[in-house]
Amino acid sequence: MSNEIHQEPSTELILTEVQADGVAIITLNNGKVNALSVELLNELQQAATALSLDASIRAVVITGNGRAFAAGADITQFAQGTPEGEFGLSSPERITQIGTAFLGALNAVAALPCPSIAAVSGVALGGGCELALACDFRLASGSARFGQPEILLGIIPGGGGTQRLSRLVGSSVAKELIFSGRMILADEALRIGLVNRIVEPDQVLAEATAWAQSLAAGPQHALRLAKSAIDQGLEGSLEDGLLLEQNLFVESFTTPDAAVGVQSFLSDGPGHANFA
Repeated sequence: MSNEIHQEPSTELILTEVQADGVAIITLNNGKVNALSVELLNELQQAATALSLDASIRAVVITGNGRAFAAGADITQFAQGTPEGEFGLSSPERITQIGTAFLGALNAVAALPCPSIAAVSGVALGGGCELALACDFRLASGSARFGQPEILLGIIPGGGGTQRLSRLVGSSVAKELIFSGRMILADEALRIGLVNRIVEPDQVLAEATAWAQSLAAGPQHALRLAKSAIDQGLEGSLEDGLLLEQNLFVESFTTPDAAVGVQSFLSDGPGHANFA
């Protein structure tokens, strides 16, 4: 199958490309550090929602242009001038608008029914780290840096950092990072479970794309059901999660993947099924 990339309808701040094998690549395109402005977040939500509705999309990679994944929120949108020309924080209504944009965009990324990978070069701080957390996996350059520095501004994370980070690395480690606001390098991020893989700086996108291609070649329906079982199961009790798993387990046998996979196993042994 060809891996040729073609350009999909994109926006000024979000570039979306889709390969012939069903791998979509979303590239943040907002200056050198890809500040997550309300405008970019709204466009990201639209792009992720469109990909979710496209049955041909089998895996998604999110990356940044240039040397940064995303340095965080556009801090200029947190402030406004007063009539006297002095500094003032944005109104509660404006902050609510910013928070809503983060919630909508990152929830749309997390809700992608197919596997998603954050390909992180440079910094992923604040909202940038939260965007990476909204993906299923994180692949990083050895020089990448992660952190939730909001506390240093006298505020707290507002894009899922207190929730997704805690669920990923545990509440104690999350509290240490959020309370201190410190940045960590990729090797520490790998050690605590924030990052899945570390690669050479010039191989981040290529390796993330290859990983996405391997997932895209797998059983699309089964992968979607497995992702749903894990993500939804974590939202409730263990008992509820086990019941959900059983229901989705039964549902998986109604998909074409099960017929292909079971028949292939019985005739050729494991690992030979073609789910394309």
